[in-house]
Amino acid sequence: MVTSTEKIFTEFKEHSVAEFFKKNQQMLGFSGKTRSLTTIVHEYVTNSLDACEEASLLPEVTIAITELDKDTGKYRVVAEDNGPGIPEKHIGKALGMMLAGTKFHRYAQQRGQQGIGASGCTMYAQITTGKPVKVVSRYDTKRITCELSIDLKSNSPKIMNAVKEDGNFGNGIRVEAEVGDVKFDKSSFGVYEYIRRTALANPHLSITLIDPEGQKSSFPRSSDSVPEKPMMVQPHPMGLSTNDLIDFAHREKECRRVSSFLQERFARVSAAKVDELRALVPDLDFDKKPSDLQWHEAEKLVKAIQNPQVKWIAPTTDSVKPIGKEQIEKSLRNILAPEFVVVTERSPKIFKGGIPFMVEAALAYGGGAGRANGSMTGSEVIRYANRAPLLFDNSGCAITEAVKEIDWKRYKLKNFEEEPISVFVNISSVYVPYTSAGKQAISNEDEILQEIKNAIMEAARDLQRYLSGVNRDHDRKERKKAILRYVQQLSKDLPELAGKGKSAEIEKMLVHLIETKYSGQIENGEDEEESTNGKNGKVEEEEDIDE
Repeated sequence: MVTSTEKIFTEFKEHSVAEFFKKNQQMLGFSGKTRSLTTIVHEYVTNSLDACEEASLLPEVTIAITELDKDTGKYRVVAEDNGPGIPEKHIGKALGMMLAGTKFHRYAQQRGQQGIGASGCTMYAQITTGKPVKVVSRYDTKRITCELSIDLKSNSPKIMNAVKEDGNFGNGIRVEAEVGDVKFDKSSFGVYEYIRRTALANPHLSITLIDPEGQKSSFPRSSDSVPEKPMMVQPHPMGLSTNDLIDFAHREKECRRVSSFLQERFARVSAAKVDELRALVPDLDFDKKPSDLQWHEAEKLVKAIQNPQVKWIAPTTDSVKPIGKEQIEKSLRNILAPEFVVVTERSPKIFKGGIPFMVEAALAYGGGAGRANGSMTGSEVIRYANRAPLLFDNSGCAITEAVKEIDWKRYKLKNFEEEPISVFVNISSVYVPYTSAGKQAISNEDEILQEIKNAIMEAARDLQRYLSGVNRDHDRKERKKAILRYVQQLSKDLPELAGKGKSAEIEKMLVHLIETKYSGQIENGEDEEESTNGKNGKVEEEEDIDE
């Protein structure tokens, strides 16, 4: 018997975005016990950092984790900061509504982008323990205490037991969540490693972790400078699709003509550029209302914008703010205490036609560099996007791919996997092309991948010179040691063969001669090998640039 179409569609139902993420929580990073706990901490710390920097405050963040039930993997997570707090009317949307917030629509660099993170944590607490999160928000002269959960069917916040107080409470927010099916450990994917890496990329941050055993791990700030705020900028026309242009145009309220709309709402569009576009799209009325722009007209306009004949000035990079060479070096030395550090900061570049991005790379060698636990030797790749650590999905990330494609033997690293080296890479951009909503890996965009390689290779050339010097010094010391072994015997034999002289005096002269020769070489770098390596280093640098 054939089922009727009407009967099939009786099961047709509409679902909210909250219900979607409840069923697909792995998309938000809630997959695996250790990863789920790290994801929760990541979302709260990211929100704290963004809020403090927005308010021009030096962030102080405390994360406290308490084990409640080992069998069910139930923990209490408390995140507290000294930020500006959240006003009462925005608490629900900020912490209990998916895809709501102040970041998604802004064309400026920020750690969070989607308005999912903290609300995702509220959802996860709700579906694993059945309990709401507890929130204390202090701002101006107010303190709001409440419990918060999400109505998953309508994707709306539910605020309960709210208490409002007036007084001098200072500023900041405290979020307490009980979550299940998670695990705390000190692996390279755990909360401790996330906190350590966050401190590395945010030297202005003071952050403390109190683990389930009561052990306190503090990472004091190494800089008293609040990072400059990235400026909001207008999108560049080269990054537009037809749908983007239609969307912008149909939402336009102020500009009355397409020509003025293009100049006012997009970067690098002048009246002269509009005239160039008029010539390429003669059948388009540039005096019509933007809201009347049709799809086929927008399609022609986008094609004209991308025409090679139209030369565009690159987008402004005011929206992209890197960590800074000095800050990265200071942070790496403070936390890793390596033997050698080199930092490179590339000039801003563009991907997908119009989105600015910037790559910073650093290599730390020896000392505490290498694997996160410090007791083992070996390399580690420390990945960041807008200063936020990327601990998971490393195999599908452009940073990991770039590191793999480099021939490390050319830089005196015979076996990269076993070397005591940390490779630090940070991507700063208005729009980071993550591979998923979990925001743990960067897509292999050609322009980004190549720029990461260039940044790392630039740093690797300095490391190569350092390692060449270390090897030369080691070789000299070994040669000196070998020659000194024969001095005593030679000082005895020479007087006997010559029939004159005292062995003690000859021994003293020979030792002085050897010490002078090798000390002079080490200080002045007078060595044929050094000269040859210098020439080879120049050749390799040119090859890297070509590559």
